[in-house]
Amino acid sequence: MRRSDTRIVLGLHRSRHDRGLLESALDLGIRNIDTAFNYVGFRSHEILVRTAADLLPHFSVSTKVGFFPGTDGRSDHSLEPARLREALEMTAVTLGRVPDVVFLHNPERSLGDLEPADAADRLAVAAGILADAVTADLCRSWGISTWNPQSVLAAVTAAGPSGLARPRYLMHRAGILVPARILDTVDDLARALDVATGRRWGMSPFGGDTADGVWRTMALHPLMAANEECSTVAAAFRLAFVLPPVGRVAVGTNRPGHLEELVRALDLNVDDRNVDRFRDMLARRQMRAVG
Repeated sequence: MRRSDTRIVLGLHRSRHDRGLLESALDLGIRNIDTAFNYVGFRSHEILVRTAADLLPHFSVSTKVGFFPGTDGRSDHSLEPARLREALEMTAVTLGRVPDVVFLHNPERSLGDLEPADAADRLAVAAGILADAVTADLCRSWGISTWNPQSVLAAVTAAGPSGLARPRYLMHRAGILVPARILDTVDDLARALDVATGRRWGMSPFGGDTADGVWRTMALHPLMAANEECSTVAAAFRLAFVLPPVGRVAVGTNRPGHLEELVRALDLNVDDRNVDRFRDMLARRQMRAVG
């Protein structure tokens, strides 16, 4: 069994809730799993307990609230306080334990059409619910998980330094495929929320699936330290920790062998100067596209 390492979070968005996979994760030293109230048709927590209740105490468990059952089999997004409280209470009961982290799930889905001041008020109320959940022992800490962070940053900026409770964690996209505007915005959001690098979590390091054709044609060796020999997948995963800088990366897989490759990738070194040049190139390309 490999020594435990907190840098990898096994994400269950695309992963089967498979006992064997969780056992393999533990053997590889992975001690973090991430799910959400709405995953697997709002049954993720229930399935985890049914298939691996005895394994869960060995993991730090993070989850998310913000999506709720809607009509016609669709999910509704809401920051309504009563719905958030109910989801938080149900989560703790179903898991049979207090989650280590609960993220406010994609708040931009309810903020995007609002004026910044109104969005700030809506986000402040939701943040207060999550902060109160820590006090009420419904979770140990809380954070914000965002896919398109622009409206979240606008709301945080409008709220000002003391306008809303500050999350301990921030989860956002990371990796070689993330557009420059997202990289810049999540950096600005982390500064506005005073979330240090070690408390930032990256997600979706492969933009979906390592079987996509882009991973067969992309050459990443210039961004790695000299003499590092590794697969494109391994390099992409390691680069997700620096594009932008994060302390953890959540990744989904159904193959223990893939998970083992990602664990080994943690030991790879990147070429910091070339990574900085790559990010500068992305920024210049974005400016030309806008201009």
